[in-house]
Amino acid sequence: MKDYRGTTVLITGASSGLGAEFARRLASRGANLVLVARRRDRLEDLAAELMAKHGIGATVVAADLAKPGAVTALARELGDMGVQIDSLINNAGFATRNAFKDEDAERIAEEVDLNVGALVALTRQFYPRMLAEGRGILVNIASTAAYQPVPHMAVYGATKAFVLSFTEALWYEAKGSGLSVLALSPGATETEFFDVVGRDAQVGGMKTPAEVVELALSTLDKRAPGPSVISGTRNALTATMTRLLSRRALANVSGRVTAG
Repeated sequence: MKDYRGTTVLITGASSGLGAEFARRLASRGANLVLVARRRDRLEDLAAELMAKHGIGATVVAADLAKPGAVTALARELGDMGVQIDSLINNAGFATRNAFKDEDAERIAEEVDLNVGALVALTRQFYPRMLAEGRGILVNIASTAAYQPVPHMAVYGATKAFVLSFTEALWYEAKGSGLSVLALSPGATETEFFDVVGRDAQVGGMKTPAEVVELALSTLDKRAPGPSVISGTRNALTATMTRLLSRRALANVSGRVTAG
């Protein structure tokens, strides 16, 4: 098992769902935490729980990473506190669901800024030191939506396709350094995601955050983990089968699935 004792992991979107589950699992394995999300009260409750239970250190930073300059401000705040980041889990993100012509322009700009812009900026901020240290992890949360166009969630699907491609490229660049890089692609998961986009957006069986995070950490525990992993056997099979279809056929199939 990978040893996280004495290291510090920054987790975005840590107030609930996958982010909170990553925090709990990594704290149980000795990692100190930097918990970042908009909801300070939830972060403080989680930090108190994990410090009391595991005796680790936990730093809370309330921030909206979709805002201009938020990543720079976060890095400055951590620097002022003397906190060094050894691992990064880019979990923060959200989806919108509508025909693209009906999407709110400001909202989808925020979606791109958070799902792509903040993820890239955070990675660029902390990746060089993590690479030099050669012992941590970089996990970027993609999605099964990354493997095909997603009509009615066009922006979300495109942002996750970017995350998948970006992360797999960094996996190659980090080979031999000791830094483990992984794109995690969950399918439907029991989080607040569907409270936003609606339960009828669910495709496939539902996984718990514990199941998804266990998959990620067990993959990272391997001697030579691959660049990406998909949660759920059926989801992985479906993603593989998309390669057999033409782009036209794939868009048509995906559109029929997501039209509801």
